[in-house]
Amino acid sequence: MSPPRLSLAARACVALSLCATALAACSTASEDRADLSEELSGGDGPFIASVGGVAVPEGYELHEYLATGTATAYAAGDGGLSNDGVWTLSRTTSAEYRTRIVVRRPVDPAAASGVVIVEWLNVSGGVDADPEYMTLVEEIARQGHIWVGVSAQLIGVEGGPVLVSTGIMDERAGVGLKVIDPERYGTLTHPGDGYAFDIYTQIARALRRGGRVLGGVRPSLLIAAGESQSAMALTTYYNGVQGTEQVFDGFFVHSRGGFTLGLVGPGESADIGRAIFSRGRPVFRADVEAPVMNIQTEGDIYTVLSSWQARQPDSDTFRLWEIAGTAHADQHLLGEAASLIDCGQPVNDGPTHLVAKAALRALVAWLSDGTAPPTADRVELDQSGTATAALRDADGIALGGIRTPLVDVPVDILSGVPASSSVICMLMGSTTPLSDERIAELYSSRAEYERLYEASAQDAIAAGFVLEDDHAALTAYAQPARVAP
Repeated sequence: MSPPRLSLAARACVALSLCATALAACSTASEDRADLSEELSGGDGPFIASVGGVAVPEGYELHEYLATGTATAYAAGDGGLSNDGVWTLSRTTSAEYRTRIVVRRPVDPAAASGVVIVEWLNVSGGVDADPEYMTLVEEIARQGHIWVGVSAQLIGVEGGPVLVSTGIMDERAGVGLKVIDPERYGTLTHPGDGYAFDIYTQIARALRRGGRVLGGVRPSLLIAAGESQSAMALTTYYNGVQGTEQVFDGFFVHSRGGFTLGLVGPGESADIGRAIFSRGRPVFRADVEAPVMNIQTEGDIYTVLSSWQARQPDSDTFRLWEIAGTAHADQHLLGEAASLIDCGQPVNDGPTHLVAKAALRALVAWLSDGTAPPTADRVELDQSGTATAALRDADGIALGGIRTPLVDVPVDILSGVPASSSVICMLMGSTTPLSDERIAELYSSRAEYERLYEASAQDAIAAGFVLEDDHAALTAYAQPARVAP
């Protein structure tokens, strides 16, 4: 076991006791906090695009606050944005911002763990969405963590292009909070995605102080979290900002691409579509102390996101978990919308959220007492052709990666490969039932299937890739009725 990690707040106190120069440095770091003093009210109440809406778990409450201040934009320094992630960014222009944060916190402050998860809200659908919260909500609630969603990007506030459309009519997509609810959000203003990184820093600095926004809780750990485009933003943030600002204790990065969110000028939104075709494939830099837990679905690795191009070895500050049989967006994340999206066959029904919850608990332990998360095999790749793909078994199930009963005791072929080439379907993988004849070849009886499924579930739990708390949820994926008695 590694020695326990001091939180950034604790390390700051140690630094203060050492010398006056440390005092000066810490004084600089304490500047430029967002003002979170005003709670939002009126209009239709808090808005967030979420499968669960704005509902909170039992024992939790929902609040929303203005976040205001003056942020600076970043540009690449003389060394550029190298693939080793060792970036030196330069600060450019300054601009005022007036955005918002959404807070889900325990009603009773005594029930709070002290862990605050700060999610960079995702704007790929043209609205602020909270995919990381929906992935982790059960673990957040049972541990008493506080979740804060940050409207960090221009599109969420001001509106702009819709990168990924489900094809389901939504008049709110691309118009921004100010149009969605003018009474509540009409005074918001965002200067552009070039300022988003400093906005995120300033909000985190304010959260570090605790107070009314967190229900009186003073955080013991601040964890930056983001999925998809937001994960790419966090990759940029880690390589260019975290090393100098040192605001976050750890990073939970979910489904990044092989590329990162770009640095843009005033009034501009970052173009992920352009980043796909860029040459840069940066890894997480190795000289920053804050640990990174990076989880990737199978589909993230070899489809449009091509995260295989930014693979890196595990280290004292980095873990990569690739999950076989999963896709960027799946039935759990999409909820009822999964049945409304026509991709030619059902979208992926893999258990990404179950592995993600284990990853979050592992990251918290890593930060709290130095217990490093388990290492995981990578998904095996076939690079013999013109395009990188997963190596597969005779049934078409990916080899390697984190294994669950759904891929090791299958009745379906769960894959990151989409059934359609539309933009949205390319992210959703597929679920293809095995034939009755093949199922009969695999399992001599329903009892054998159930025995093998349970053994595989126990293996995943013992390996640390699924929590014992989620044993029942993993078992619920079993389909014994598909197997002859």
